[in-house]
Amino acid sequence: MKMNMIDNCWRPNLEWRRHRQQLATCSVGYVGKMKNNIGNDLIYYKVTDPSDDPTNPKPGTLRYGASVIQGKVWITFQKDMNIRLIKPLLISSFTTIDGRGVKVHIANNACLMIFKATNIIIHSIRIHHCKAQAAGMVMGPNGKVIHLGPVDGDAIRLITASKIWIDHNTLYECEDGLLDVTRGSTNVTISNNWFREQDKVMLLGHDDGYVRDKNMKITVVYNHFGPNCNQRMPRIRHGYAHVANNLYFGWMQYAIGGSMGPSLKSEANLFIAPKVGNKEVTWRKIGNTSGDKWKFYSVRDAFENGANFAVTKGGLVPKPNYSKEQGFKVVDVKSVRSLTRSSGAFQCSRASIC
Repeated sequence: MKMNMIDNCWRPNLEWRRHRQQLATCSVGYVGKMKNNIGNDLIYYKVTDPSDDPTNPKPGTLRYGASVIQGKVWITFQKDMNIRLIKPLLISSFTTIDGRGVKVHIANNACLMIFKATNIIIHSIRIHHCKAQAAGMVMGPNGKVIHLGPVDGDAIRLITASKIWIDHNTLYECEDGLLDVTRGSTNVTISNNWFREQDKVMLLGHDDGYVRDKNMKITVVYNHFGPNCNQRMPRIRHGYAHVANNLYFGWMQYAIGGSMGPSLKSEANLFIAPKVGNKEVTWRKIGNTSGDKWKFYSVRDAFENGANFAVTKGGLVPKPNYSKEQGFKVVDVKSVRSLTRSSGAFQCSRASIC
């Protein structure tokens, strides 16, 4: 089986259960390597209890491992679980949530939030049917109870977060969006996920007036979008996104859009337009920024069913300018179908391989 660069780093190891930390060396893109999440001081924590108490979490629950315990924490799950969070789960810095080997659903109420935290991995979790939440008290990412204002029904929301890797999750049917990266969040890699059955998929940038998001740098690679996604795959404000080797299986309004003069390098993606409806990949909100400030570039993309991409005229294609540990080879678009075949949370066999 042909694997992409991230998966090929750890999946061929039949002993991956005994070497879960290997995953932290496999990330690419702006998140870099997740080596701060591993080491001799790593705490292993196993979730044994699917219940939830937002202010006084019990040992054995996901919230206790993700919010109460501080330091480097690697969270796994004892068995298949359906977790219904009472309030959003605020994840502490240096936490890895690793759902490989079991089927973990976080669904049907509150979902995940990364608030003023760094060095976090979310891997192989099914997150869906997330609902908006009223304000209330909740265990914060520093292990102390805080007041959290009302939140929209997003699957994963980043607020002033950095060095975040979201890999191999399945996200769908949430009240607001599937993934929001907001309020100065940066150095994020979104890889190998399956986004489906959703109106607003991925928002990069808080709002048109939040200029701190000009520093935002995001890598979106090896993801599968669709079926039945409407818009925002992603929608970018102010910042820069490198979107590479993704499979787009239709859209209704648009696939990639933005406002406030963002920069995008779309590279070797496969865009399959819907049979009827809008064939245009991109959308630009025209407001206070003039058109010549837009930098939407398409390089080696492929288009099927009449899909087309409105590129910025003139100028040079912006490079991601990755460091050595961030860099990866963008493969020919002919391989995108096979490289995204395993997108989403894994169906790992008990015996060995994922």
